[in-house]
Amino acid sequence: MSCYFRHLKGIFDEAGIEVTPDNRKQVDHAIHEILSINYKDCPHAWKAIKLQIVDDEQKRWEFIQKLKVAVD
Repeated sequence: MSCYFRHLKGIFDEAGIEVTPDNRKQVDHAIHEILSINYKDCPHAWKAIKLQIVDDEQKRWEFIQKLKVAVD
């Protein structure tokens, strides 16, 4: 689960999300849902993040907004 979390610290910080043992699974589910990827498919989720979010500021901002709502 969440093999890519260590790479997303900046995104979590921007979203104002502190990942804890209590909410880690919720955050992971939210990320998969936002990306429309089956839960626990870590390699595909990370690939989608790299392709869609890391290099595109607009998509990054949209992802962060969706993540805020999903984890709130």
